[in-house]
Amino acid sequence: MDERTQLPVLGMVGGGQLARMTHQAVIALGQSLRVLAESPQDGAAVVAADVSIGGPADAEALAAFAAGCDVVTFDHEHVPGELIEKLAAAGHVLRPAAAALRYAQDKRAMRRRLGELGLPMPRWRTVDSADDLVEFGVPCVVKTATGGYDGRGVFMVEAVDDVAALLAAGVPLLAEERVPLVRELAVQIARSPAGETAVYPVVETVQQGGICTEVIAPAPDLTPERAREATDMAVRIATELDVVGMLAVELFDTGDRLLVNELAMRPHNSGHWTIDGAVTSQFAQHARAVLDYPLGATTPVAPVVVMANVLGGEPGGPRLDERLQRLLSLDPEMRVHLYGKAVRPGRKIGHVTVTGDDVADLRRRATRAAALLRDGV
Repeated sequence: MDERTQLPVLGMVGGGQLARMTHQAVIALGQSLRVLAESPQDGAAVVAADVSIGGPADAEALAAFAAGCDVVTFDHEHVPGELIEKLAAAGHVLRPAAAALRYAQDKRAMRRRLGELGLPMPRWRTVDSADDLVEFGVPCVVKTATGGYDGRGVFMVEAVDDVAALLAAGVPLLAEERVPLVRELAVQIARSPAGETAVYPVVETVQQGGICTEVIAPAPDLTPERAREATDMAVRIATELDVVGMLAVELFDTGDRLLVNELAMRPHNSGHWTIDGAVTSQFAQHARAVLDYPLGATTPVAPVVVMANVLGGEPGGPRLDERLQRLLSLDPEMRVHLYGKAVRPGRKIGHVTVTGDDVADLRRRATRAAALLRDGV
């Protein structure tokens, strides 16, 4: 308990943009997020008042950090499960728990568990040798079982030799069939320790090079029946896996059916639109859920919300501040969120959000804004 505010202390392991935006959300609840960052230059570390420095696999740093928190949560999946279990055994409250988080950390474990639940997903198998991959059949998609994100650890394989180096190194892999896609969807759900749930509208996510570049909320032309199917799957997954906090369920829409692609048990890129586009942002909702507060309304504040990620561009051109000023002059209704990160080509450095009722116009404006911040033109 914080003696100054008489409120519980919420700590987040990880100091990236998710922690930064969670910090902004909990300020409205009278709090300042406690952050365990790997570097003082991390996005959350430069804005939060209470920052510890340490890596997610540093047992001593984690224990010292947790000792000052009433509840510990995460802005990434990179804390080893055995360390989370050790902290829980010592009496610390961690949400989500290791038993749930493992299904977001290990794609093999996730696929097995979803299969046990009878949920629809691509055909898959574990791959430990070239023979396993030949037996499964190529071409296919090969993923590293752990550590992948934003397209990393995902390989479009045409021949076994494409992943020979990974197989030789003994990297745990899984193969998945290539699914004929109409589009990708995502649904986010918050769940409290008592089992209360709150679900956001299903959104469409647009991917380029394995990176989400755009989110449209709600997903255009999605039938009520298909939206209900996606929502029901999210509720079931959150309940069966005993998730506490935010859960993002990424889905493939084949036109005929929905297939579960990935899970994330934290605020997620597909939910950044909620900051400006929903009654309760995903970040405020995550804090409410892990603190066991009543969950907030997930109602959109406009008929359509479009979010576009801002990626780092090539060196040169106008300073970022000059680009920002130009954008705000050209489109005063555009909401801009920059993460305080060093600019590197292709790196997510922020996002923009715009609301209204014309999908095509909003997408054009959001894409133009993201391009201006990336390229200066």
